Amino acid sequence: MAGMAGGPFGDDLKSASAATYSLTADTFDDPVLSFWDRFGRETVRRAALRPGDQVLDACCGTGASALPAAEAVGPAGSVLGIDIAEPALALARAKAAARGLSNVEFREADVERTGLASASFDAVICVFGIFFVPDMAGVLGELWRLVRPGGVLAVTVWGPDFMEPGASAFWRAAEAENAAPAGRFEPWTRVTDPAALAGLFSAAGAAEPIIEYEPGTHPLADPADWWKIVLGTGLRATVAQLAPAAVERVHQDNVERMRLDGVRAVQANVLFARSRR
Repeated sequence: MAGMAGGPFGDDLKSASAATYSLTADTFDDPVLSFWDRFGRETVRRAALRPGDQVLDACCGTGASALPAAEAVGPAGSVLGIDIAEPALALARAKAAARGLSNVEFREADVERTGLASASFDAVICVFGIFFVPDMAGVLGELWRLVRPGGVLAVTVWGPDFMEPGASAFWRAAEAENAAPAGRFEPWTRVTDPAALAGLFSAAGAAEPIIEYEPGTHPLADPADWWKIVLGTGLRATVAQLAPAAVERVHQDNVERMRLDGVRAVQANVLFARSRR
């Protein structure tokens, strides 16, 4: 598994992910991290949800895809969002209440063993979540099991060069502090190209997917905004391993590097996959 073996939480990838995204809840919805909402909404749009549909959002986080899905299916439909990071779910519930959405539920649950009935959803969505489980094909098989005939499984992952050049600046500074000396926590690098993603669907027993690669960037209004992205993404796992003084040194090094290099955008390349049952 590229980018994970021996990471800062050892080999327990799922627990590492839950711990990390519990930490990121304090910055996850900062406007600087608007890419979460951007790609959540885009995944929902491509899934072509209909009024009245029953939807599962696996690894739903703070609701970046579950909330637009609830809007798309309307009062006659319903959305269930599941995740193992309860602080993220609490934020999702608060946002749903603020928007007056009564057709969405957020539940702490394990995506590997959902306990949900087969063929119980018109659409199953997983945005930036599949690479956080040890057995990606196994989880895709579980999600595929939940899709009704005629329904869709929509999976979104990061493409290559996640948040570059910011990510490289971060890793250089973190490694200078001996952060995660046994390996990096960057499981999103496990599947970043169409062939690998198609292979997961095949291994899961799902129908051949339509896969669309969308290269893109995410703007930075100020180089200092890069640090907010660090704290609101999986890079937070490495920050959490540092002493406070080391965190500040990495922070300052990152902002200075981005400023000196005149960086005003980072790469945000994405793969969208959809499989129809």
